[in-house]
Amino acid sequence: MRLVVLGGGESGVGTAILGKKQGYEVFVSDFGKIKQNYKDVLNQYEIPWEEEQHTEDLILNATVVMKSPGIPDKAPMVKKLVEKGIAVVSEIEFTAPFTKAITIGITGSNGKTTTTMLTYHLLKSAGLNVALGGNIGKSFAWQVAEHDYDVYVLELSSFQLDGIINYKPHIAILTNISPDHLDRYEYKYENYIASKFRITMNQTESDYLIYDADDEATQEWLKYNTTKAQLLPFSISQTLDLGAFLKNNTMEVKMNQEEFSMETEYIALEGKHNMKNAMAATSVAKLMQIRNATIRESLSNFQGVEHRLEKVLKIQNVQYINDSKATNVNATYFALESMNVPTVWIVGGVDKGNDYNELMSLVREKVKAIICLGIDNSKIIAAFGNVVDDLIEVNTMNDAVRMAQRYTEKGDAVLLSPACASFDLFENYEDRGRQFKQAVYNL
Repeated sequence: MRLVVLGGGESGVGTAILGKKQGYEVFVSDFGKIKQNYKDVLNQYEIPWEEEQHTEDLILNATVVMKSPGIPDKAPMVKKLVEKGIAVVSEIEFTAPFTKAITIGITGSNGKTTTTMLTYHLLKSAGLNVALGGNIGKSFAWQVAEHDYDVYVLELSSFQLDGIINYKPHIAILTNISPDHLDRYEYKYENYIASKFRITMNQTESDYLIYDADDEATQEWLKYNTTKAQLLPFSISQTLDLGAFLKNNTMEVKMNQEEFSMETEYIALEGKHNMKNAMAATSVAKLMQIRNATIRESLSNFQGVEHRLEKVLKIQNVQYINDSKATNVNATYFALESMNVPTVWIVGGVDKGNDYNELMSLVREKVKAIICLGIDNSKIIAAFGNVVDDLIEVNTMNDAVRMAQRYTEKGDAVLLSPACASFDLFENYEDRGRQFKQAVYNL
């Protein structure tokens, strides 16, 4: 059995280790460079690897290939593998058969990291033997190779779901769906929606799908498609007989004769979208039979996620907020919606086919100045040039933060919520967020 791993990053190296432990002959091939720390691990496990090339003779003889999520299906090597009839799977698909643990899979265009972290926090606080993986933290494969957990809380991107064949989570959460990554889905929204719903395609009657009953794309899909999973909706606009909802500033969760309620003012996360994230995570906690007192305590002391509406510092009574994780318009919509003071907005980066019109009413209402931080800001300028009094272009984070400070008065806020990917000026959204925080500390 020969396992070839394409991509020598976190999920690739984790899969290689697991494959080796399971008796596969393993080879890792990365078209780019492999980081030194990952090379050291591969060498330690005596796993052969190559970088900056794909040697066909060493790849096209695979029994199975694990493709890292960053590699598109249209990459030439992937096409050749598919033509030869060699199975190309994601890390999640490869790993799942090697663990008896329950997995909780969380996907969605926005909110999935916060929901994943909060779900993990709820289960961990309750004393469960639980691990966090998928898109965040240590890779799922690596943890299965080296530890023995009872439960995994996995953040799953649409790219990871594209590479599943038999995998099913016992509990799936779909936070919401809005246009994102359309460049990878032939610019067809329906392809992206179908990709998200792969999370439930193998679920059975004994599994659960937790979803947003207020989300248009989700509701539309459920109208015309079926899943065997038990459906558990959540909503902030309607009262439900089953699921989670809001009633008189109280979050209520009803399922299988079990009920939970908590006044929203005691929930640590702020904003409407975070209330939904809290509902989804609480629904999991109830399915996992965690005590109400433990759930309440965990919801009230949760710290939130770095780079997601993260309050950095208050300087001269101006609050600086890092929302670098907002890499699409929908995420930025939530951020602007949660602002309740005049805001200087730092926006821009690699546009993924964004439609900024959705933000228009919020920008008119809340934004006093816009700082464009990106190599090409033409779409942002076209959309908002006549909407705000001041719109400035910069190309370093330090300049962005210094300019933002110039336009603020006491009681204002500065919000980094780019609505775009970060790859034009930064390594990734984390790098962008850290540079923002550093620039704020330097003021």
